[in-house]
Parts: sequence; C-alpha cells; structure tokens
Amino acid sequence: METITWHDFEKVELRVGTVLQVLDFPEARKPAYKLQVDFGELGIKWSSAQITKHYTKEELTGRQIIGVVNFSKKQIATFMSEFLVTGFADENGDIVLSGVDKPVPNGYKLI
Repeated sequence: METITWHDFEKVELRVGTVLQVLDFPEARKPAYKLQVDFGELGIKWSSAQITKHYTKEELTGRQIIGVVNFSKKQIATFMSEFLVTGFADENGDIVLSGVDKPVPNGYKLI
C-alpha cells in the first residue's frame, strides 16, 4: 500500500448525494444500474453502478450514497458516467455501497 499525504487526500471530492432515479442498464457488460443523484450545489449527476446483487431499484431511490465527483467523465457502453459510486466488495465480489448512517445535506464533503 502506498502512503499518501493529507494534501493528496484533500484532492479527492467524496460527496454525499441522494439517489433520485434508478434505471436498468442492459447495454453494460456486467449487470448494472444507471443512477441519477442529487449532489446539492454541485448539481444532479449520473453514474453507472454494478450493485444489482444487493439492491433493487426501489430501495436505492431516496437513499444517500457517497460518490467521487471530481473524476473525469467516463464512457461506459452507451452511457457517460459523471461520478464514481463508492462501495466495498463482499466475499463474492459483489458491491455493498458506502454511505452515511444519518441524513446530511446533499453535496457535503467527507472530511
């Protein structure tokens, strides 16, 4: 593992946002959803997430998630992803979302 400085960590914009809409993403190589997320003053952004094993579209809507919002946009199949959804792989490699345990304002930065 490489050690980073506090300055390096401060460059990563980890922000909280609320999922507004979840769509199927049949064009993706691996099962995934398209997520529309409200990041407050940063605006509404879209991302793709391979989280179909642990989450239904219905339970994701309204949930707060943590995303990295300062990556360059990335083309995934026919879709342009604007942020990275964060999570951890379980023992099977399926993603479990990172999140907050109490509501906080959309767009707030992890500190």
